[in-house]
Amino acid sequence: MTDSVHDLRARQPRFSGLEAGHRACQGCGEALGARLVTEAAGPDVILANATGCLEVFSTAWPQSAWRVPWIHSVFANAAAVASGVESALKAQGRRTKVIAQGGDGGTFDIGFQALSGMLERMHNVLYVCYDNEAYMNTGIQRSSSTPHAARTTTSPPGRERMGKRHLKKDLLSIIAAHHIPYAASASVAYPQDLRRKVRRAMEIEGPTFLLVHSPCPLGWGHDGSHTIAIARLAVQSGLFPLVELERGEVASVMPVRKAVPVADYLKGQGRFAHLFVEGDPRAREEREHLQALADYNIERYGLAGEGTDPYDTDGADTVRRGGSARI
Repeated sequence: MTDSVHDLRARQPRFSGLEAGHRACQGCGEALGARLVTEAAGPDVILANATGCLEVFSTAWPQSAWRVPWIHSVFANAAAVASGVESALKAQGRRTKVIAQGGDGGTFDIGFQALSGMLERMHNVLYVCYDNEAYMNTGIQRSSSTPHAARTTTSPPGRERMGKRHLKKDLLSIIAAHHIPYAASASVAYPQDLRRKVRRAMEIEGPTFLLVHSPCPLGWGHDGSHTIAIARLAVQSGLFPLVELERGEVASVMPVRKAVPVADYLKGQGRFAHLFVEGDPRAREEREHLQALADYNIERYGLAGEGTDPYDTDGADTVRRGGSARI
């Protein structure tokens, strides 16, 4: 008699390139994102990692939580280091895939020049940005990825303004302008969708890019047990759309079955607590501004779903009758 599916899965555990025992905060979205990425990528990879939270909590000398070849670069040049590794492997005739990793500080800001050069030169590298929307490793300073009206140590709310006054940089559109074969956004709240996008990127010859929304309990001001719920609300509200781009054009999206109010996403985070202060008309104005941004995303990408879709924001990554789930 053949083994059941459950017995087979128990005997064949998933590969994980990031081992337990690292020093990430409880509920760290970046740690979860990195584990999901390496599970999908498999063991035949080389990682180039920019300075940041992921580097610090995973490689406290003399220990390392990585189970694959891993290189620490400075903040600015993870993409350049990955490009060099990829060129060396190509010269040797090896097919090992190279993955560059960085946070939003090392991707949206400090490392963007090297990233743009890597994409323009068409290196066969997957770049993964774990987007926790601030410089968390150095004290929660604002980055160009920080959402409008969010509190950070360098964008505190007060009499002059209600948190950060600038909009979050639309990095995915900038990446799309390079006309690379594949770019996508993903969220740790939808692990099967994230793994699928990693596997697709790994199969493509040429530069690929993945933007992973990764909540930070410390910087966002929420309990570590709420990471997945908050990440899911970002997607369900339309504030962080999940899309796939091919050669700069939208190829597919995860539909939003029923958009939740952006306020439901904001109110669970301390970085937006000032937007719920009674009697301050600026708070309501900024909430309406953020709602308008989410509405724009839904319209721009055609996210509004119709009826019940097993692969929309309410159906994806849920186990259904018979044990089937999207993979």
